[in-house]
Order: sequence, then C-alpha cells, then structure tokens
Amino acid sequence: MPTVTPDDLFAIGFLVFLEGILSIDNALVLALIVSALPKHLQKRALTYGILGAVFFRVVAISLASYLMQWTWVKFVGGGYLLYLSLHYWWTNRKEKTAEQEALAKSKARGFWMTVVIVELTDIAFAVDSILTAVALSKKTWVVMTGGFIGLLMMRFAATLFIKLLEKFPRFEPTAYLLVFIIGAKLIIDGFHFPQIDFHSPHNPAFWIFWVGMALSLGFGFTKRGEKVAKEHHVEPRP
Repeated sequence: MPTVTPDDLFAIGFLVFLEGILSIDNALVLALIVSALPKHLQKRALTYGILGAVFFRVVAISLASYLMQWTWVKFVGGGYLLYLSLHYWWTNRKEKTAEQEALAKSKARGFWMTVVIVELTDIAFAVDSILTAVALSKKTWVVMTGGFIGLLMMRFAATLFIKLLEKFPRFEPTAYLLVFIIGAKLIIDGFHFPQIDFHSPHNPAFWIFWVGMALSLGFGFTKRGEKVAKEHHVEPRP
C-alpha cells in the first residue's frame, strides 16, 4: 500500500485537470476520425480508441524514462494531424454535389482502418500526456491515477464532439482548424524549446494556445445553416 501525502493528492488533482485539458485535443481528433463511419459503428470505434489510449498510456508510463528520446513520435503524430487538416481543406475548397458526396462516402476508409488510425493517433497523445505527468510526479501510481481519470473524461468528451459535429454546421471546419493547431503544437513540443511550454499556466504559450482554441470553438458553435433555412422557408397559405 503506497503512502499518500498531501503532495500526492495535489499532484493527482492537477494531473486530472491537465488530463482533462489534454483530453480535449485527443477527443476532438478521435471524434473527427470516427465521424466518417456509419452511426452504429462510431461508438464501437470510440470504445476501441479509448481501450487503445489506456493500453498506450500504461506502456508509456512503464517506459517513461525512455520517452524523453521519443520525439519522433510527436513529429509523426503532429504531421499526421496537419495532413488530416490540410487534406480536409483541400478536398472541400469547392462545394460538393450530392453525387460527389455519395462517391466520397463510398470511398471512405473501413472500420478497422479507422481503428488503426485512431490507435496510431493515441500513441502520439499518450507520449504527450505521460511526459507532462512524469514531469509533475515521479510516483507511478500517482501518474496512473490521474491519467485514467483523464481517460474517462476523454470518452465523454469524444461522444460530445460527435454530437456537436452533427448539430452545428460550422463545427466541422472549425474542428479541422483546431486539429491543425494541435498538430503544430505537437511538432513544436517535439523540439523541446526551453522558452515554450504548452502545459504550464505560467508560460505565455499555454494561454496563447488555449485562448486560440476557445475562440475557434466559439465560432464553431454558430449555426450558419439557420440563415439559409429562413431564406428558403415558405410560409403556408391560409
């Protein structure tokens, strides 16, 4: 039975807070990746994604002392997120017809390929998360406790993001903008610039990143489709 100190409780609480913030990144990316699947497969893919996140975090905790050398994982993960975002904007630079939409859906990746992409993305976020955690506490059980509570938060956040993608027309392009920002953040993190720390509230980079995220999310919650719907609405004759 490990000895619990006030510092441990503070560390767990702060880790839950940090994991909650970091889970927003992870959950948003998970939601976007699985949103291409049929609705009945989305929750199943998310479940696999969360299980993968748990597994990779356990592995990351076990190999925490080696992770400081794994900067390439952040570069690969960040690069993929940049590709995901740029690919979306490139393919959506023109409005698609109904036939083009149907063709795009027919060419969408299958369930298991989606799961593989989700798991690979989880690896990058696991490294990002655990490196932050081990910098705060050297006790494995403290890191695991805070990390797993954060994972539970991520599961609910991912489900919420899927609903937002369906409800708000502007949320999808905004989400891909956020994915681009998150990818850039991972790559910058990989360089370990001493003056840039996205995980410390005492560093300007922390506030620049999260204020930018908050403003982008706020824009995504506007319903662009309402104005169009009103313009085409025909009042019934008495």
